[in-house]
Amino acid sequence: MAERVVVVTGGGHGIGRAICLRFAADGAHVMAASRSTADLQETKMLIEAAGGKCSIHATDVCCEDDINGLIETTLGRYGRVDVMVNNAGVAPLANIEELDASLFDTIMSVNVKAVFLGCRAVWPVMKKQGGGVIISTSSCASVDPFPGFAVYGASKSWVNAWTKALAEEGRSIGIRVFAVAPGAVETRMLRDAFPEFPGDQTLQPSDVADVVFTVADPTFRHTTGQTIFLKK
Repeated sequence: MAERVVVVTGGGHGIGRAICLRFAADGAHVMAASRSTADLQETKMLIEAAGGKCSIHATDVCCEDDINGLIETTLGRYGRVDVMVNNAGVAPLANIEELDASLFDTIMSVNVKAVFLGCRAVWPVMKKQGGGVIISTSSCASVDPFPGFAVYGASKSWVNAWTKALAEEGRSIGIRVFAVAPGAVETRMLRDAFPEFPGDQTLQPSDVADVVFTVADPTFRHTTGQTIFLKK
């Protein structure tokens, strides 16, 4: 990944920050995106303290102009995008009686619309440069949802189907598309929803980052369209 350009949404904390750190450790130029500038500054500080290269861009992933601006800024600074990681997501816990239309819209906007916008914004860039890799964060809940996570699980099922379909579109032009679907990961998001979840049953953000990094490697150039599940 040395000198490759990697864009990561949701890069301010949790899995996204771990992905940024993993790519930067191997010499990639990382563009971290998030709504929180403070979180992004901390990610940048951690990367640079370890000798890595990181730029940051405050981004609302649900806003088309923001996503397009993120890619345009990356191109202006680095001239290309080799890897796009659609990682930003939300996972509120709510059963059907507590789930109002506003919360439904929020989940679908962040977990579905933002992935679509990210893929669409980077697609012509990768097509023009002769290829690239798009990786989106899914979840084991996409195939094994439980009460309170119905909409979340459904949104991640969409990510899996979208990944498979988009991979077929990209096969002939060198664009590979993957989804990485972890189970419980030790993050702020997990603890907000499940404060009592057993720590010995959780993955670390770095576990997910390692898989994202691996499928982005050119060694996997003959595989595309897969959703990769990881669970402790």
